[in-house]
Amino acid sequence: MTKSFKKLWGRLLFQDRGIVPTGKFWMVYILFSLLLVGLALTGSSYSFLFLLNGLILGFSLVDLLLSPNPSEIEIERFAEEQMERDVDYHIQLRISNKSNKSFDYQLLDGTPQHFQTVFPVKGRMKGNQEVSTSYRVQAPIRGDFFLEKLYMRFKSRIGLWEKQTTFSLPQNIKVIPDLTETRRILESSQHHLLYEGTKIRKQQTGVGEFAKVRSYAVGDDPRKINWRQTAKLQQVMTNEYEPEHGKYITILIDCGRMMGGELKKGNRLEKSLEAAIAVAAAALSKGDYVSLLAFGKSVTVYIPPAKGMDHLQTILHKVYNVEVEASESNYASLVYYLEGRQKKRSLVLLFSDITTFLQEDSALIYLKQLRKRHFFFLIGIEDEEVVNASRLEHTDIQTVMLKSMAQQQLMTKKAEKANWEKQGLHLVETKEEQLATAAISYYIDILNKGLI
Repeated sequence: MTKSFKKLWGRLLFQDRGIVPTGKFWMVYILFSLLLVGLALTGSSYSFLFLLNGLILGFSLVDLLLSPNPSEIEIERFAEEQMERDVDYHIQLRISNKSNKSFDYQLLDGTPQHFQTVFPVKGRMKGNQEVSTSYRVQAPIRGDFFLEKLYMRFKSRIGLWEKQTTFSLPQNIKVIPDLTETRRILESSQHHLLYEGTKIRKQQTGVGEFAKVRSYAVGDDPRKINWRQTAKLQQVMTNEYEPEHGKYITILIDCGRMMGGELKKGNRLEKSLEAAIAVAAAALSKGDYVSLLAFGKSVTVYIPPAKGMDHLQTILHKVYNVEVEASESNYASLVYYLEGRQKKRSLVLLFSDITTFLQEDSALIYLKQLRKRHFFFLIGIEDEEVVNASRLEHTDIQTVMLKSMAQQQLMTKKAEKANWEKQGLHLVETKEEQLATAAISYYIDILNKGLI
């Protein structure tokens, strides 16, 4: 394919500049050609036929005079600089027609190939008019992306020829994790977070900071009754305590090979990343210090501990583009790196694949070393296919074998988890849609019990 042919083919594919015939033109020209053939069969002269053919082509070119010049059209794009993964957004386009000629148009924006959009955007404009239109876009992959060219085709009311032009509208777009769960945490009070319908408010007696005095309710500890306020108000009042602020929370995100396992929506890393950000938001809103570390073969991202909601943006901008690595995770490198930076006792919350994790004998040795200073907690996503297979009904021998293998795998995992918990390493699996809620609930429970 020659360079000139590539350029022509690119124009036909809605690229660059040019003029192309429309379907209406070919329909009219084919009908006119049939008429010319009929005239030729009746004995009309060739010069007369060529003259008619030239006249119809010349008349069709008048259509180009009824459409505006590309320089008389201006377009502006208004898009969010930051989009969340798998969330619908609308990109606005403002079109200005500086001429007095009306036209029909089609628009095609140069979005990345994996962006989910519906093109072309169609519309009609009158002379000296400014209109706004939009199209829906959804980005399924995190990272940095660049929008540059916007392609436009427009034609007059006759619609025989169509002009196409290109607008250069450079813009950077950053696709971050889905923050739906994080917003839910920030919009509601942390003290009233729910997990499976139960408020997590249990505390050890005498643990925590004094929060306020309130009316006594059934089930409150009688030892916390404030007798002075009770006598003053002639109503039983009790002291309310909350966990101490300023605890250290260290969030670890495994980016190893097994975290690329596909789920209903996204993969294990995507869900873990969204849950980790939600936990960070919950901890920062409580006044705790949060640090985050992403690792695979080596540590790729480290964010030192800090508090305050501004730190959430720091975390988000550092981890939004982490990706699954092709290699296995290196826990030795993780532990040595963490021990050199996190000197104070903290809750170490690791998001990883538990099945693979339990098969790593070396990981147990390194994490036992980490457990001497910190409270370790591992949370992962359960394998729904194995769980469903363990609940199959006995219909045939193949189903029985599949069910027995699934149950054996679950029993082995249960035994391994019990062995790890004896070493002081706590593990839990949950459904993918409950990962963020479960992680936050366990974090609050650990704080309420004064374990860190």
